Order: sequence, then C-alpha cells, then structure tokens
Amino acid sequence: MISNSRVRLALISTGVAALLLSSSVVASAATISGSYNAAAAKLVPASLKGMTLAAATDSTYPPDESMKGSTMQGFNIDLIKAIAKTLGVKISESSVTFDNIIPGIQSGRYQIGNSSFTDNKLREKLVNFVDYFQAGEGVYAAANSKLVFNGFKSFCGLTIAVEKGTYEQSDAKDYSKKCPAGKKIGILAFDTQTEANSAVSSGHASMGFLDSQVAGYLVAHTGGKFKLLGSAVNVAPYGIATAKTPTGLALAKAIKAALLVLVANGTLNAIFTKWGVQSGAIPVSKMVLNGAIS
Repeated sequence: MISNSRVRLALISTGVAALLLSSSVVASAATISGSYNAAAAKLVPASLKGMTLAAATDSTYPPDESMKGSTMQGFNIDLIKAIAKTLGVKISESSVTFDNIIPGIQSGRYQIGNSSFTDNKLREKLVNFVDYFQAGEGVYAAANSKLVFNGFKSFCGLTIAVEKGTYEQSDAKDYSKKCPAGKKIGILAFDTQTEANSAVSSGHASMGFLDSQVAGYLVAHTGGKFKLLGSAVNVAPYGIATAKTPTGLALAKAIKAALLVLVANGTLNAIFTKWGVQSGAIPVSKMVLNGAIS
C-alpha cells in the first residue's frame, strides 16, 4: 500500500504572522468570499499577474466539487474563489476528469489543480501541494446490502467501484495483492465518480470506495439509495496543486499565504461550515507546502 504523506509540522514564521495580522477583514465580518490582502498578493509571481489562471477540477465529487446545472459548486470552488479574491487574481475553473488534472498541470495547460487531491509522496514528485484540509477514505453500498466493512480485508473476493487516478484505486490495487488466492479484489475504475456510483446502485459493484466526506454526502443526498459501511480509514491531507517550476512554486507560496489569511479572518471556517465539512479542518501548523522544487 502506498504510505500516506503525513504533513510536516512547521511553525508560522514572523513574516507570515505579520501577514495574518494585516488581514483587512476581521473574523466577525467574515464571509465565504474573502477579501483582498495586499501582503499575500505581493507573492503572486509577476508573470501571472494580469492573466486569468486556469484551475482544473473534477466536478463529480460533492460536496467538494460538483455541478448544479451549468454552475460549478462545492467547498473547493468557494475556497479557490476566496483565494483568488485574497490574491487579487482571476481564476477560471474547468471541469476535467480527475486523472487528467496532474498531466495538465505538468504540460502547462492548468496553473492550479483544485480537486480534493490527497497529498502523498508519489504525487509530490509530480506537483507541489499546499495542504488545507484532511479526509479519510469511506465505503458505501446499496441500501439493501448485507455486506460489512472491517478494513481492507473486507474487499477480498468482491468487486468495488472507484474513480480513476484516485488514492482509493491505488489502495485497492495494493491491498488486492494481500488477498487469498482466488479472492482478489475486482476493481471497476471509472472516469467520473457519478459512473462509479451508478455501478454500485446497479449491482455491478458490491461497494464504492471514495473520500469519506464525499461518501457521507452521497448517502445523505440520494434518497436512501446507499448506506455507509464502517468508518473512515487512512485519514490524510488534501492539497491544492501547482507545477514543479519556479513560477509554480511561487504561486504555491502565494496560495499558502492566502489560506493563512482566510484562516485568520474566518473565511475558511465559514466555507467549511456552509458545506458541513468542519471536521476536515486542519491547524495552520499543518498548512504546509510539500513537494516543492529546490
């Protein structure tokens, strides 16, 4: 199994502390939209100022990111908008299949990956991550299922549905190697989470495997079609991704500064509260930048 990338603890430096104190919005007046912060905005690389930054999101993952009609919504969408306002930049969000986002960042098509990325060591070799949230992995099944989930051994001999390119797909593949002969895990990997959900509801897959808060949202918002099995496993940080280039690193530093401002003025908590995901909040000591180029 791929080991979780545990965030490295770091004390807030004097400069960052000053940046937090300079926030123009106080907690009592915080909204989900955020407010421009000149100190954080100074960190945006000059080559990106004045342009619209392209952000990529897989919009089939509520409450993190999804579509409502033609509008993208979710706590990650509100967050990236608040980051943009804090930094004084424009960001255009595109709906992209999950496993195409990191390649798109590497090619220069997107400047930001904003799609519930679990920050792990393998991905850190490909992109930078600024951590801002934490989530576990959750399991769900059709409401009439008699199955139980007591750890990955429960997957052995069953077929599970996952989204392509996710940490869940990697975990299932790795654990399948530990299953007894003849009881390997059948893994159905789909381009979107919507398709994975359909595989579970139709009976083509026995269980679905995805991030814990998304599993909870799915169960709560599909009219009794699904139920949760067991509790969350493998809790790990989410990161906003940027390219492993000097410009990408500078952008990551600006995003980190913006996140710290959003903590200080209460905006980040307001966003998490709106979407009911406050349990995933992490302290500022864990809002670190991982995988950066030297």
